[in-house]
Amino acid sequence: MNETSPIRPTKKTQRITLLDVYRGFAILGIFVVNITVMHSTYLNQDVYNAQWTASIDVWTQRILQLFFYTKFFPIFSLLFGWGMAMQALKMKEKQGVSLVFFARRMGYLWLFGVLHIAFLWSGDVLHLYAVLGLLITPLIVQRSTLLIWLSVILLVFPFYDTLLSEVFTRLSLTPESTLSGYDAQSVREIIRQGSFSEGIQLRFREYVANLPMLLGYLAPMALSMFLLGLYLGKMKIHLRLSAVIQSITIPMLAIAILSNAYRLVFLFVLPEYELYRDPQFRPYFIKLMVVCDVLMGLFYLWCIGWLWYRKCGRPMLRPLRFVGRMALTHYLFQSAIGVWLFTAVGLSNYETFRPYELFGIALLVFILQIFLSKVWLRYFRFGPVEWIWRCATYGKWFPLRKR
Repeated sequence: MNETSPIRPTKKTQRITLLDVYRGFAILGIFVVNITVMHSTYLNQDVYNAQWTASIDVWTQRILQLFFYTKFFPIFSLLFGWGMAMQALKMKEKQGVSLVFFARRMGYLWLFGVLHIAFLWSGDVLHLYAVLGLLITPLIVQRSTLLIWLSVILLVFPFYDTLLSEVFTRLSLTPESTLSGYDAQSVREIIRQGSFSEGIQLRFREYVANLPMLLGYLAPMALSMFLLGLYLGKMKIHLRLSAVIQSITIPMLAIAILSNAYRLVFLFVLPEYELYRDPQFRPYFIKLMVVCDVLMGLFYLWCIGWLWYRKCGRPMLRPLRFVGRMALTHYLFQSAIGVWLFTAVGLSNYETFRPYELFGIALLVFILQIFLSKVWLRYFRFGPVEWIWRCATYGKWFPLRKR
């Protein structure tokens, strides 16, 4: 096993366009959700959104609940694990799987995440992906059936948040203690008018305050999807995607019907009953909702694949591939847009937009990203952040400009 030899970059002819489309689609959905949190933090989001009662705003929030929240993070996580497996398979064909290589790759990703938190937004997931990616690296060489079982167990176990909440309470790291001294008004003033150093301090406090949710809610979901992605990659599903998508048509339609039925009951029926508020049963209701949201994310991927291989949807879906090829760059770019729109660094429009306006801004920014990506990739091989990550990981200077 060669631990130091770098892998050659994937040739353009070897790229699987549908996977790039998937990544672009995930980046769109993530931004639609993230921009709402950038615009009004969790500390005040419910109160801020409650003031908008016009039909267009109410329907926008319903659309976010039904079609966006908790659907795209699992997709992005699955694609991350899938990409790791594909990279490992390519390494295995050449010189053997290098665990040191993956450790170095995750280390640089973790650094990107920390810088993201410090300078752009506290809601970063890159550092989480790096830590979890390092955790699953030894599993790349494990049996595929083990990956499936671990994925299912991690996804359905309902008590991560309860266990971690107790731990963080004992460590005095609850949101109330971490953000003591801050209220909605002081947060608003810091974001709109505060200095850059005040913004950094607030972002790190917000990050610590969100740790129970990050570790008890997002981490298990991400790890589960990483493992599922590893399984898909190890089984080389990407080489027979058309046949696989066709073969699972009936199961995916059944999943969509059943998961949507429960999601509608959870959102609009259960809140009327005392059982829903019972602390003994509520974690189970919430966990089932999370599982249904993850299943809906998988259904989205099936729908896109079905349209792609029927070719009727390709003209509409093909532009997503440009963003998908630069997913890391655009994830960070979206946070930079949020900083410019909402903070004192730019336009100071924090908590000034209505829900439907934010939704429209997200769509317009994504259209801009498609255009910029297409132009960039006409002249360059990789996105700028992807290029930095690649050079740092491989310890080699790769040419960026196309010849």
